[in-house]
Amino acid sequence: MPKLHATSVTPRPGEAVARSPKQAFLIIFFLSFAIRSALLLSGMTPRQFIFPETATETGAVAKTLFETGAYADPYIVPTGPTAHPQPLYTGMITLIYHLFGVTLTAGYVRCFLCIACFSAMYAMIPWFASKIGADWQGGALGGLVGALIPQQSLGELIGWSVNEPLAAIALALLLAGFLQRWREPGHSFLSALLFGVGWGVAFHFSPALLLVMLAGLAFELWWSKSRRKWLSSLLVVLGATLACLPWTWRNYAAFHEFFFIRSNLGLELRVGNHPGAAAAMEVMDAREGDRMRHPGNNRAEAVKVRELGEREYMRQAQSEAWDWISAHPAEFLRLTAARVMHFWFGPLHQPLVAAGISLLTILAVLGAGRALPAWSPPQRAALLIPLATFPLVYYVVAYMSRYAVPVNWLLLMLAGNEVWNWIKRGGASNNS
Repeated sequence: MPKLHATSVTPRPGEAVARSPKQAFLIIFFLSFAIRSALLLSGMTPRQFIFPETATETGAVAKTLFETGAYADPYIVPTGPTAHPQPLYTGMITLIYHLFGVTLTAGYVRCFLCIACFSAMYAMIPWFASKIGADWQGGALGGLVGALIPQQSLGELIGWSVNEPLAAIALALLLAGFLQRWREPGHSFLSALLFGVGWGVAFHFSPALLLVMLAGLAFELWWSKSRRKWLSSLLVVLGATLACLPWTWRNYAAFHEFFFIRSNLGLELRVGNHPGAAAAMEVMDAREGDRMRHPGNNRAEAVKVRELGEREYMRQAQSEAWDWISAHPAEFLRLTAARVMHFWFGPLHQPLVAAGISLLTILAVLGAGRALPAWSPPQRAALLIPLATFPLVYYVVAYMSRYAVPVNWLLLMLAGNEVWNWIKRGGASNNS
């Protein structure tokens, strides 16, 4: 009889880390949480960044809300009612202050909340990869890279803005919901209404998600063969509207007019489009300092907000921005092209950071080019719709790296799958 030889199969990196998306989630989450917690507690994080802050609009309003009960005063002088910062995270910070006071302990709680949100964002990548039809092992590789390298640096530790990872988590869940609707058209009207409520809640973390929802519904109306598709889509819109009603009513009560979630688009347009503007906010901040016409660091502008009221101030800022854009279309197009480059290839004024993000984007493009031909139209839509629609508003305002966070995890998933494909091909050639 021939002798049977036992062969040892070396697990590939993704399989060596975890055996399922659920296991990968736990490993990536706790690894990311441990790394960021160690950085927070190591002394490398300046203590003043941990204390409750008023340097951001969110921090300033949370403190005012805690002390006076008014959602107001986001800038460097008291300016009255506001709709500048996103309300849900501002409310979370206020709740922390109610539980722990405006203390160092509250600052640490905020930091650990931030760390948990970023960690969950990276940990969910293998789960979403399995939902969309990619290799979850490739998603695990992408999640591990995110866990090991804090792409937002201190921003992933100190919690000055956690809206972006919360928006990313919401986006993943809602894209999975769209996939289920597109694959199983027999969903109930109640599920459609609740799905819309989920989108409405997500808008309070990032209003730019509205474009993703509308594009997803447009694809659904084109793709679905269900006779109830129009009614179902209308119920999604109704659910989103219902979720937005409380904050919309608050804004109407404060400003006596209707608008969508936030008030600051006109300001951001002017900051990004004016004589001498740069594509990146960081560059303009270094160049202009407190001369920048932003009420968060320019006292004269903050006084104008107080005198005019926030909505009138924002209208005037928007009018100034459109006047400048109309008078300088070539310069606006140049700035827009530069902002597109920054969004996908990183801050060009920081070459090392830009090189890393550029590598990620290139790998993601290769991964998409490999995956998309084999995917069904719903799978392609679930990937391409957010990548195409979410950044649009950020192409016309000054670039900040955190703006890309809600979709950056998709690049990690695609890049991880491309590397995973290389590993599989290498393993197959070694076994042949």
